[in-house]
Amino acid sequence: MLNLQLANKYSRAIFLLAQEENKLDEYGKELKQLSADIDSFPELKTYLASPMIPVQAKKEVAAKAGAEEGLSPMVQNFFSLLVEKGRSELLDEIVSEYENFANEAQGIVVADVTTARDLNGSQTDRLSNKLAEITGKTIKLRPHLDPKIIGGVVVRMGDKRIDGSLTGKLQALQAELLAD
Repeated sequence: MLNLQLANKYSRAIFLLAQEENKLDEYGKELKQLSADIDSFPELKTYLASPMIPVQAKKEVAAKAGAEEGLSPMVQNFFSLLVEKGRSELLDEIVSEYENFANEAQGIVVADVTTARDLNGSQTDRLSNKLAEITGKTIKLRPHLDPKIIGGVVVRMGDKRIDGSLTGKLQALQAELLAD
């Protein structure tokens, strides 16, 4: 719980700076890339989390990694602060929270779309347009595959769930028949 609160505070801070500088997308991409790079090197993650290594040595490694990635000075300084405060392990959560703040600020709603098979381009466009029409916001689809739903689609946007799957309809029919 404490880690989520800390991640929220750090992500809010970098989000506000990005918003002030009108660089929401740029900082978001850089944070995502930094997180992915660190995740791909478990040794680096362990190094940064180790209490046995002096903070200054960790900051030097973080600065070198940031420079090699071509990170903006703001994101480099932000990551250096995380390392200094011993919070580098929160980077994944910070990136996730940052993305939520940025989407909200830009009027974007993320819709998790579960289907039995991949949607083609026109199906994706129609679904996105229909959801945008319903919500009045820009929709960003995040596709998921689950053959158990047999057919149709299940959409989750925040706390709203729209079940148009064949499995969902069969379960509703079964419940209706058992209720009689």
